[in-house]
Amino acid sequence: MTRRNPVNRAQRRLSRPARERFATRAVAFDVDGATCRGTLYLPGGDPDDPPVVVMAPGLGAARTFGYPAVAERFADAGYAALLFDHPEFGDSDGDSQHVDLARQRAAYAAAIDRADRVDAVGDDLVLWGASLSAAHVLTLAAERRDVDAVVGLVPMLDGRAIALRRGGRYLARAAAAGLRDRIGDRFGRGRTVPLVGGTEELAAITEPGTKRKYIDLVDRDSAWRNETPARSLLGLVGYRPVTRLDEISAPTLLLAGTDDAIVDADAVAAAGERLDRGTVVSMPADHFSVLGADFEGAIGHQLSFLKDALE
Repeated sequence: MTRRNPVNRAQRRLSRPARERFATRAVAFDVDGATCRGTLYLPGGDPDDPPVVVMAPGLGAARTFGYPAVAERFADAGYAALLFDHPEFGDSDGDSQHVDLARQRAAYAAAIDRADRVDAVGDDLVLWGASLSAAHVLTLAAERRDVDAVVGLVPMLDGRAIALRRGGRYLARAAAAGLRDRIGDRFGRGRTVPLVGGTEELAAITEPGTKRKYIDLVDRDSAWRNETPARSLLGLVGYRPVTRLDEISAPTLLLAGTDDAIVDADAVAAAGERLDRGTVVSMPADHFSVLGADFEGAIGHQLSFLKDALE
């Protein structure tokens, strides 16, 4: 995790903080008998009790896919950031690349507990997510009362709405493939689908132009594969954190891209209306450029929000 420039095609032109401006520690924690691994980023200068941002990658991604740049900027601004890989991805145990929503939320909860045991961080807790992981942090913020702020980039708010936009044929194929995989997996005969594919493919992400943008964030030395068990689709289609927004009491930032082909910016704005303490920012960006070409604008909005939310 020390290699920084470049880690992927999308971020080659990013300006990164000088390495002496932050420190890193390897961290690990248990989730249902499996070990999740990550990196704790700490601000330089030994500040007293910095807030901690607990963060994980989006759909099907490893933490090396553009996320260290975000964590570094948080640390440079005086926050601690615990960035971890979900089970079955990256450096965490398992390599099935199964997108298990409940297990991923459990990993977030375990990461929060792990952060609580770090003497170098304070009590203020920020939950951060992008795309699918934004759905996780919104769901957790609806369930917990120890969350001081939430940041959701291009948040996946309604998996059913996304699937419906792809058409009834997609829904039928996803359900059939997912059920076949769920049954077949018990007998060692599971099947996979691409994580990101073309518009006619049965994949977790199918919107036009998204495959190239996703692949451009993949770390050049990653062992990641563009596949997930087909049963992953069953959970994604039914995942609707939008129904729980009115349960969130913490200040919450939703950042939408007006060029996002996956998450509709108007839907994000409408969701923000349901938040008790919500801030919605729409900017010219797509689902992946908030970690690449539009990184500076996106991180600026996040830092401004956190400064106000944690005063």
